[in-house]
Amino acid sequence: MTRHDHVLPSAIEAIGETPLVELARLGRDLDGRILAKLEYLNPGFSKKDRIARQIIEDAEADGRLRPGQTVVELTSGNTGTGLAIVCGIKGYPFVAVMSTGNSMERARMMRALGAEVVLVAQMPGSVPGQVSGQDLALVEEEAQRVVQARGAFRADQFQLAGNMRAHLLHTGPEILRQTGGRFDAFCDFVGTGGSFSGCAAAFKRHRPSIGCYVVEPAGAAALKGEAVTNPGHRIQGGGYSMTTLHLMDPAHVDGYLTVADADAVTWA
Repeated sequence: MTRHDHVLPSAIEAIGETPLVELARLGRDLDGRILAKLEYLNPGFSKKDRIARQIIEDAEADGRLRPGQTVVELTSGNTGTGLAIVCGIKGYPFVAVMSTGNSMERARMMRALGAEVVLVAQMPGSVPGQVSGQDLALVEEEAQRVVQARGAFRADQFQLAGNMRAHLLHTGPEILRQTGGRFDAFCDFVGTGGSFSGCAAAFKRHRPSIGCYVVEPAGAAALKGEAVTNPGHRIQGGGYSMTTLHLMDPAHVDGYLTVADADAVTWA
């Protein structure tokens, strides 16, 4: 019996265990298969639901998060949506801090889920709808100010191990189980580095020869070591022009791939 055979006590228990499907038409001319994990089938429509649950439950377990304490985090929308769901169910007020360059649809969704949303103006000259690393730095400053002012718990997705652990304990093992461990490579678009790090760690433990590849926007491949020429790329949720990420283990990176804005739009 699986969780799909009975009524779940809340949306939190519906997080994870997403399907893995073959993209048969995209891969029909390839010598191999392309598999995609359908993370949009999480309650908040993204993989960030997983880290929201793990970060909050880790903090509850070790006492960093007190009953009724406010939770704060910066977000492009997905982590904030996940935290709005988890915090709403568990009874924690949640404040999402985001750039005006992010989708206002996401801000409306978070508010609808009960979150307070603080919007931070972009840097002068920034392109609306394209959040740069400098824009993100302004959001970080405001998130820190809100945490101080409210005595809040910071659900810091760039620093807290719960981000990586969500994927080490759940997403990675799910993929291994769904494939029987029979796959050769893993690719992940990197924002905080949490999903790449957790999955890559799980895969390398299973079979070190599984290739793990970081995906970055063309012109903003800072992790690869390239000069950033397109900081205002159109791919939201990653490619923040950061040369290092706290959660990433370079030993697990077998290579880097870049994706142009136009290709991302076409294939989306």
